Amino acid sequence: MKINVDRNVVEFLPGNPQETADLELLWRVIVDCMKENKKLVPIGEYIPVKENLARFTIEGVPGGKTTWTEHTSDADCTYYCSTCNKYMNVKAGENIPLCCGREMEVMD
Repeated sequence: MKINVDRNVVEFLPGNPQETADLELLWRVIVDCMKENKKLVPIGEYIPVKENLARFTIEGVPGGKTTWTEHTSDADCTYYCSTCNKYMNVKAGENIPLCCGREMEVMD
């Protein structure tokens, strides 16, 4: 997918049929001709040398359910997601939550 940025205008140009279908789906979720359009809101960080992936949430679209790992917490503590900065309090013996595709980390 090619992305062009010209000041406040961003253009997405799909490079294959799958990207065209993905962009069409994104367009249908974000654009609402009768009401207000939704916004893409960046989460986490985009540092290509660290991870060449940019994440966004779609404002106004509810997220999925929290999923949990099989690992359990050794103590009562707060876990956080280093990608989106979400945090959760977890009691000793409870399963550790997953967020943004990986296990949340203990907040020091």
